[in-house]
Amino acid sequence: MSTKSAASAAIPALQSRSSGVDITDWRPEDEQFWESTGKRIAYRNLWISVPSLLCGFAVWGMWGIITVQMLNLGFPFTQAELFTLTAIAGLAGATMRIPASFLIRLAGGRNTIFLTTSMLLAPAIGTGIVLQHPEWPLWSFQLMALWCGVGGGNFASSMSNISTFFPKRLQGTALGLNAGLGNFGVTTMQIVIPLVMTLSLFGGFAGESTTLVKDSGWILGKIVAGTPTWIQNAGFAWLLSLIPLSALCFFGMNNLKTVSPAIGGTIPAFLKIIWLYTLSFVPAGIGLYLYLPKPTGLGLLNMWIAMPLIVASTLLVLKLTAFGTMKENITKQFAIFSNKHTWSLTLLYIVTFGSFIGFSMALPLAITVIFGISHVPDASGVMQHALKNPNAPSALTFAWIGPFVGALIRPVGGWVSDKVGGSIVTQIISAVMVAASAGVGYVMLLAYKSATPEEYFLLFMVLFIVLFAASGIGNGSTFRTIGVIFDRQQAGPVLGWTSAIAAYGAFIAPVVIGAQIKAGTPENAMYGFAIFYALCLVLNWWFYLRRGAEIKNP
Repeated sequence: MSTKSAASAAIPALQSRSSGVDITDWRPEDEQFWESTGKRIAYRNLWISVPSLLCGFAVWGMWGIITVQMLNLGFPFTQAELFTLTAIAGLAGATMRIPASFLIRLAGGRNTIFLTTSMLLAPAIGTGIVLQHPEWPLWSFQLMALWCGVGGGNFASSMSNISTFFPKRLQGTALGLNAGLGNFGVTTMQIVIPLVMTLSLFGGFAGESTTLVKDSGWILGKIVAGTPTWIQNAGFAWLLSLIPLSALCFFGMNNLKTVSPAIGGTIPAFLKIIWLYTLSFVPAGIGLYLYLPKPTGLGLLNMWIAMPLIVASTLLVLKLTAFGTMKENITKQFAIFSNKHTWSLTLLYIVTFGSFIGFSMALPLAITVIFGISHVPDASGVMQHALKNPNAPSALTFAWIGPFVGALIRPVGGWVSDKVGGSIVTQIISAVMVAASAGVGYVMLLAYKSATPEEYFLLFMVLFIVLFAASGIGNGSTFRTIGVIFDRQQAGPVLGWTSAIAAYGAFIAPVVIGAQIKAGTPENAMYGFAIFYALCLVLNWWFYLRRGAEIKNP
C-alpha cells in the first residue's frame, strides 16, 4: 500500500475514534487535531453544558427567593427557620460536589451531565408540592431544600468535564464561559421565580393560588399585599427547561474515553452516579440532624464542627464503599490531597466562588430583614426590630443585580487571566473584597440602628455589587491558576474539589449573617469576611507571587 493510500485509510479510522458518543482519540494540545476535529466537538459540549449548569444553579439557589415569598405569604415559620432552609440547600449542594468531583472519570461526561440534569426534576416537582401546604411541618420544607443540593453538585462535574475538552491555553476562557454563564442560573432564578409566581402557569394542574400578606416585588417593581400568588410555580416552572435539556444532553454530548477509560456502558455509568450521590446524602443528613436546633435536629454541633465533619465523613464513605474500577479510580483521584496547592487554591476559591454563592443565597432575606423593618428603640431604649418599614425596598426587585454582575464578569476574569496570569488577578480582587466587605458591614451597622434604613440602601447595594463583581473576576482567575499548576489528569478533580469546598459558602453566609442579625450585630458578619479575605490575600502572595515562590503565576 502506498503512503498516500495508508494516510487515506487512516483518516476514517481517526474520525471514527473522534466521533460518536464515546470518543477514543482526543488530543486538544495537537493544533492540527484541534482545528480539524477537536474545536467543533469541544464547543458543542460547552454550549450544551452551559444551560444545564444554569438550571442546576437555579434549582440549588431558589430557596433564597422562596423564603422571602414564604415570609410575604405568612408561612408559620420564624426568620431564623427560613434562613435554615437557604443554608440547608447550600450545605447539601456543597456536599454533593464532593462525589461529583470524581464522576467524570468514573462515568463519562455525557452520562454524568445527562443524569445529573435529569435528577433536578425530582426536587423541582417536590418543592412545588410542599409549597402548596404551608401547614406542613418545617422538616418537609427542609427535606426539599436538602434535595435541591443536587443542583449545586452539578457544578463540580460540569467544570471537570469541560476542562478535559479544551487545550490549556483556552481553559481559562472555556471554564469562565461555562461557569460564568452557568452562574446566570442564580440571576435567572431571581428574575423568573417572582414572575412565574404571579401567573397560573399550569392552570388547575399546579394547584390554587394563595394571597400575599405583605408587599412583594419583582424586577419591575412592587407587588402589593392581597395579590394572588402561585408560590408553587417556583419549583414547577423548571420542568419547562429541564425536560428538553435532558434530551439535548443525552443526544448531543460526548464521553472522552481518554479521560474516562472504564465507563463500562451507559447503565453501569448511571448506577455509579446514583450510588455515589445517594451515599453523599447520608453524611449531609446526619450532620444536619446533629447541627439543626430542635425540634428538627438535636442542636449538638455548631457550624464550624458540623461542616468539617460532613466533609470528612463524605470522603470516608466514598472511599470505603467504592468497589471494582470505582475503587481504583477514586484512589487515584485522592492523590490530589497530598499536593499542598490543592489546599491553597481551595482557600482562594472560597474567597471568590464561596462569596459569590453565599451572598447570592443570603442577600434576598438579608435585604428583607434589614431594610424591610424600621429599627426603633422602645420606651426603655432597647432597639426593636419588628415595625414594618413602609418605604422598604423589595428584595425581589433588587437581589438579582449582584449575582447578575458577578456571573456576567466571570468570563472576563478567565480571559484576563489567560493574558496576564491568574494569581495577580486574584491578588487585586482580594484587596477589593477586603475593602468592600468592611464597607458593607459599616452600612449594615448604620441601617440596623435606623428608623429609616432605606436611606442606606443605595450604598449597601453598590458595595455589594462591587463584592459580586470582584468575586466573579476571581472565579475565573482561580480556575485559570488550577489549569496552569495541575496536569490534565489532576486538574479536573482539583477543579471539582475546590468548587465543592467553596460551595459551603452557600451554607456559611446565610448562617453567619442570619445569626448576627438575630444578635443585633449584622456588621460583624461582614467584618469577619473581610478579615478572611485579607488572610487569603497574604496566602496568594506567598504561594504564587512573592520572589522565590515555588510556582510563579506570573
